[in-house]
Amino acid sequence: METLQHDDYFALRAGATVLERDRHGDKVLVLSDGSYLKLFRRKRLLSSAAWYPYARRFADNALALAEREIPCPRVMALYRIPCAKREAVRYRPLPGKTLRELIRAGEEAPALRAQLGRFVAGLHEAGIYFRSLHLGNIVLTPDGALGLIDIADLRAGSRAIPPHRRQRNLKHLLRDPADCAWLQADTAFDAAYRAAREARAR
Repeated sequence: METLQHDDYFALRAGATVLERDRHGDKVLVLSDGSYLKLFRRKRLLSSAAWYPYARRFADNALALAEREIPCPRVMALYRIPCAKREAVRYRPLPGKTLRELIRAGEEAPALRAQLGRFVAGLHEAGIYFRSLHLGNIVLTPDGALGLIDIADLRAGSRAIPPHRRQRNLKHLLRDPADCAWLQADTAFDAAYRAAREARAR
């Protein structure tokens, strides 16, 4: 992890566009070269982030997903920024649109619910437990594949995740009322999830 001092940090972010911020400051920037800079703040003094920073988790998770051929952002660099009291990851974003964007624009394909069911089943079989699993963090890429973004809060195990964790993870998809309504508009997601899981169990 590279340390960026004050002048280097502000040189890096010169001309950047702020995509996301909260009351604590900037969270996601688009840099002048089109890469993204995601800034992480340690929320508590005593936290696992002290020895395993969120920026490092993001990078490790990107590697784990890439090893499983699951589309995700491509990490370029990790930074420690003392002047801002932040760690950061710089990455190339995953091209495409989130499912939430497609649905709200009325652009989603008719078979998208079934594709999503197969995708989520594949994640679970590959040992991926994504705590932030929702339609705003799943991207449909230009070549028609589904992938994940905002991946700091993810665990990648060597075995398929157990049934109780699958159920907990599937509930994450239903937290947003609009997402829930779209997912439950028919049985395509559930049927595709079950069929994909059964096919892998044979």
